[in-house]
Order: sequence, then C-alpha cells, then structure tokens
Amino acid sequence: MEADNRLRRSGPFRAFCAKGHAPLSVDVECGTIIVRREGEAVLRASFAPGDIGRLSLAEPCRLPPDETLRAASAALEAVLADAPAIKAIALDGDGWLGAEADMLRSGFAIDAGGERHVLPELFWQFPRFWLPAPPAEPYPQTHILTNGQRHPRRAPKPTGEVYARHIPWLGQTLSFRALDIDTDLARFNRWMNDPRVAYFWKEEGDLDKHRAYLGAIAADPHMLTLIGCADGVPFSYFEIYWAKENRLGPFYDAQDYDRGWHVLIGEDAFLGRHWITAWLPSLMHYIFLDDCRTQRIVGEPAADHHQQIRNLQRSGFACVKHFDFPHKRAMLVMLLRERFFGDRLWAPNDAGEQRRSA
Repeated sequence: MEADNRLRRSGPFRAFCAKGHAPLSVDVECGTIIVRREGEAVLRASFAPGDIGRLSLAEPCRLPPDETLRAASAALEAVLADAPAIKAIALDGDGWLGAEADMLRSGFAIDAGGERHVLPELFWQFPRFWLPAPPAEPYPQTHILTNGQRHPRRAPKPTGEVYARHIPWLGQTLSFRALDIDTDLARFNRWMNDPRVAYFWKEEGDLDKHRAYLGAIAADPHMLTLIGCADGVPFSYFEIYWAKENRLGPFYDAQDYDRGWHVLIGEDAFLGRHWITAWLPSLMHYIFLDDCRTQRIVGEPAADHHQQIRNLQRSGFACVKHFDFPHKRAMLVMLLRERFFGDRLWAPNDAGEQRRSA
C-alpha cells in the first residue's frame, strides 16, 4: 500500500523549536505554511507532498542564520508530525541565506545530489527543538560502584519543564516537568489511592507515606520522576530509571545507558488509545533526546497486563522474555533507538484519523 504523505489537517500548530526565544506558531492551509513569531510572519513556504516532499520558500527568509534554522524547524515539525511516512523533505530555493552551512554541518540536512534533504530520522534527534534546556554535550563518563554494580556516574537531575511538543491529532501541547514534592504530593497521593491505579502499583497510603516514597526517589541518582501535562493540566506520573542500577538490571545484559520507565495515568479523562499515542512516543522521544548514548529503552510490565503489552508492541517495543521478580512475573520489553527513529514512531500512522475521532 502506498504511504499517505499528504498533510491531513489544516490550522494552527504550536512549535517548540524556539525555547529561549520568541515562541513560534505555524499555520498550515492547503499546502501553504506560514511561520509566525509574535504574530509577524517570518517564513512563508509552500509544501508539495510525495515520498520526497518539497518545502519551497515563497520569499527569502531574512532572519539571522540561527533564527532561520529555528523557523525552518517549526515548519518541518508541523509537516513531519502529521505525515511521518515522508522519506525526506527537500528544502528548495536560495533564500535560506547563511543557514545552509549550519544545516549541512549539523546533520539538519544532507547533500543529496546538490539538493538539501532533511531526513526525518535525523531531524527528530535534535534535542534543541523539544527540550527547553538541551544538553550541550553528553555528561562526561566516569564509572562508579553502587551496591556492587559498576555504572556511569549520572548527571544531576533536571528541574522544571524538560520536554514540550504539540500533538496535532489532539490539538494540544503535551509537556513533561520534573515532579516537585511540595506542589505534587496531594495529587500523587490521590492518584495512588485510586483503585484503578492501586490494582497495579499497590502503593496506597497516606501523605506521609507518599512524601517518604517520593523523597527516597529524589535522593536516588538513578531515578527521575516526571509529571505529564496536556495544555498545562497534570494527568500522569512517570518514573524514569537507569536500568543498570535498577532492580531490572540483573535480569538481562543491561548496557550503561539503557533506560526504563514506569507510568501512572492519574486522570480518567486521559485514558484511551488517542492519548497513549501521544504520551507514550513523546516519553520515548524525551528519553532518547536526553542522552544520545541511550540506544535501548526497556520495561517490565506485569506478564498478565495484556493491554499494556499490546500497546507497547504497537509502539515498537519487542517482547524479549518472561522473568520473575520476587513480587511479580514480568515481561521484558525493549525499544531500540534505531527502530524508534528509523520507523518514525513519534506519531501513529493513523494520526489524522485519530484526531478526527478524538
């Protein structure tokens, strides 16, 4: 079946490739793309679909090179978030001014027989487009011992918002921020005591128990707690861990930068497949962007949690094996960086249909 490379929607798109700069918005209408900064149009282009899509400037972009790159990134994100099957996008025209050299030098674009082609699997690996404070370079590597396990020293934990992305099939902004115990304790306590959540987490208790629970994680260098928000509304809790120091590490050949995760969806209104296809690939995207050395993301859902395992398989995870923790029988699942970016798993193939039915 031929891939559908058309833009399946029109309207506004909020871009997050300009953190620390004036916010960018993108209007898409009948193949015309307009990028605006504080209401002013800074880039006008047309988009022609196809296996090799073509983004053609309507007029030269007169921004400084770094701002030109950001404006181009906003337009590209709007296209690629909605039509992930596109093999590449050619940047047509000579109006990119001084940005061409940076495009080629950084891998933002490649030279394809004299044309500048943006490859989606490279573009979506640029942390600066989705992380408010992207790492300038990987945290230096030196190994230490924790409980007899040799592993890299981990970077300090972030604070505040760590990731933001517009989800076109929901028309909302999905973001992750570091959990703050004082701000989030009551919400976390309510979620953990919800019978639906307690069935899997088994962490019911009072505020004091949950303050101690979160405090212990905050003091543990191998774990990070995040709150997921949709248009600023908190709805989920995530624990991200370095697998080598985790309880999962001894059950498989854990590599230095493998990472795993746990999830809790606290609000019933955010259950359902159209939400899973937003937060699950976005969380995987954040994990891969946070450290370029992370090649594998792992998980250990309960072996009888069949719905979660099916969701993971649809999202690119492979089921590796069953194994037994002291407290549960689990399935080891694994997602490769190459699979995530190579198969464009940041968006489902039916994103347009999901948006219409949401």
